[in-house]
Amino acid sequence: MTPAASLILASASPARTKLLSDAGIAHSIRVSDVDEDAITAAAGPLTPAETALLLARAKAESVAAGAQAALVIGCDSVFEFDGAPYGKPREPAVARERWQLMRGKSGVLHTGHWLVNACSNETVAYGEVNSAVVSFEDMSDAEIDAYVATGEPLQVAGGFTIDGLAGAFISGVDGDPHTVVGLSISTLRRLLAKSGVSITDLWA
Repeated sequence: MTPAASLILASASPARTKLLSDAGIAHSIRVSDVDEDAITAAAGPLTPAETALLLARAKAESVAAGAQAALVIGCDSVFEFDGAPYGKPREPAVARERWQLMRGKSGVLHTGHWLVNACSNETVAYGEVNSAVVSFEDMSDAEIDAYVATGEPLQVAGGFTIDGLAGAFISGVDGDPHTVVGLSISTLRRLLAKSGVSITDLWA
């Protein structure tokens, strides 16, 4: 990696940038302008995991197109419950309905990672999906209403965050907890290594 190279996170997610900061990884943020609905519609039928990787790739490539001598990591998360993909609820009624279905059960959170290394004459890219099973407590209607009223679940994949208020309602995670937050640090390490970069080179 050249001295001028830096890691760019192609995401506006506060949770993802906090994960990187907590792991000591120096980075900057540049939000992509991709139309997620248009990209998934053009791709045709996809599994939730495939959708997560597709959108992560689109975000990373969009930001990398305008960056020089940089490493760009794009991520996207899709929650799978009973075989169906669950994105951001956005509306309180949708979030409430989802939690009524999910309580006392489990689902799978898929986070796609796409790394573009544009630090040399030859740009290379690698992708990987990391998945984790999330199990939920059997919440009461009152607890669901109180949680939805906070607004936290409206703008996150699946309608929950393990590192926020919903942590009280998650009974277990089978897999990398960072995946559930939105960016697996160990997956990032593997992708960096494939592109010839050690994650220790990015420690602040």
